Amino acid sequence: MSKMFELAKEQYAGIGVDVEKAMELLANAPLSIHCWQGDDVLGFEGGETLTGGIQATGNYPGRARNIAELRSDMEKVLSYVPGAKKVNLHANYLDSSKPVARDELEPKHFETWVEWANALGIGLDFNTTFFSSPLSEKGSLTNPDEGLRAFWIRHAKCVRDIAEYFGRSTGKTCVTNHWIHDGEKEVPIDTVGPRMRLIDSLNQIFAEKKNLEYTRDALESKLFGIGSESYVPGSNEFYWAYVVQHPELLITMDAGHFHPTELISSKISTVLCFAEKMLLHVSRPVRWDSDHVVLLDDETRQIMREVVRADALERVYIALDYFDASINRVIAWTVGARNARKALLAALLEPVATLKKLEAEGDRSSRLALQQELLTMPMGAVWDEFCERQGVPVGTKWLEDAKKYEREVTIKR
Repeated sequence: MSKMFELAKEQYAGIGVDVEKAMELLANAPLSIHCWQGDDVLGFEGGETLTGGIQATGNYPGRARNIAELRSDMEKVLSYVPGAKKVNLHANYLDSSKPVARDELEPKHFETWVEWANALGIGLDFNTTFFSSPLSEKGSLTNPDEGLRAFWIRHAKCVRDIAEYFGRSTGKTCVTNHWIHDGEKEVPIDTVGPRMRLIDSLNQIFAEKKNLEYTRDALESKLFGIGSESYVPGSNEFYWAYVVQHPELLITMDAGHFHPTELISSKISTVLCFAEKMLLHVSRPVRWDSDHVVLLDDETRQIMREVVRADALERVYIALDYFDASINRVIAWTVGARNARKALLAALLEPVATLKKLEAEGDRSSRLALQQELLTMPMGAVWDEFCERQGVPVGTKWLEDAKKYEREVTIKR
């Protein structure tokens, strides 16, 4: 235990914060780290391009080309990030020696992922993959072609079966996110029809009830996408209404899926007033949903504050969603994951009870003054101590190791 940490602990205690309790909560709050940062969202179906409103910009060398390389890279990242962790997979990251149609996916195609996760003592989360397929060029769950729409309904059912297998096999609840890229470049004349087809698709997908101990399903809205700038059937209002009617489902809030000046941090408390649980996709938009590496910025910190202030750590699933191909992918992964953890630590180091008491008493002056003092409190010393206890590199020591890994491994690909 360093002298700096001892002093920081004493300083936080002076404002009513139990640092040891904060670190305990931080250690046990799972962070779901997305697999697609390592290979630019391409997956392992043999495709080399992305479609469906998704772009990974940049061509930095070292992209993972197969499952072995991706897992190797992820193990590096996991070794740099403190606290409980999960790995988030998309359905196109199957492990198969031959092509498998997306509506024929089975647990056996992901057995090695479960073995890998269990060996590391981590859980797995999952996602339906409707994009990057010639069968979804005109949409997936809203497709006017009933045969193609049925294909994607079967795909989602397969994914739910696999997710339940993940949860049962790892002993950790698998959260499955459902996002579709369906939409129009211009506002269509018929805006109701696609949404009615989406309702019918969702009704079929979720007709079979799953064991909620093993798996939870979440619906992710989006304001617009590339090629669907004017109309998206799966809007925030649409999914909110659907989830209200199906309370076993969760709402996903993605930091980049709303208007450029609209923040998901302001929505979290509203969701928690009505929903049992929710899913967060922590990302960073830059003028649009561009999935930049998460920073320790105001919005990331405010997202975590809202979760902690609502005493909702056990009600909110926190996942990352970004992909940057313009810089070293392992470093990008690590920076974003560690920043998400730092933001959560900062929230846990707030004297929430004291702030709420001042607020209830109408002493907004003291509330403001204390909030401002918190900005210069020695959180860094607590973070370093937390990393030390968790057995991950302190400070920038992980960066030295990541650069060595690049020289010895990824740059040779």
